[in-house]
Amino acid sequence: MFHPVRRLALAIAACCLAGPLAAQPLIGSYVAYIGAADLYNSNGVRLTEPWQVLRQDRANFHRFGVAQAGDEWDPFFGSIDNRAAMERMIMNGSTNPQARANLLNGGATVFVRIYGQGSVGTRIDVTVAR
Repeated sequence: MFHPVRRLALAIAACCLAGPLAAQPLIGSYVAYIGAADLYNSNGVRLTEPWQVLRQDRANFHRFGVAQAGDEWDPFFGSIDNRAAMERMIMNGSTNPQARANLLNGGATVFVRIYGQGSVGTRIDVTVAR
């Protein structure tokens, strides 16, 4: 199960962090296209926050079998608990305004990197590209 952290880099370009967090190994990554189905929850309600969209993308992929061209499998977010942890990490992080807009409008590609130890993620970096 992932444990939430306080920082997330959600930016247009990849960024590097200095210090102890940067020393954590990459334990997983994936690429996903944020399509129209990712912008609505299971009840058809339009999502209004980036963390909601990213969580819905993984729920669509793993739970509902809804994927767009370019969506990749990941080793972590098949678990509802891990999707909830991802949402908390992103919610407690910072979001670049342009990345936020790109996610909420859909049509963006995300590059997600999961850092931690073993099967426990402690940090997620998300790069959003249009």
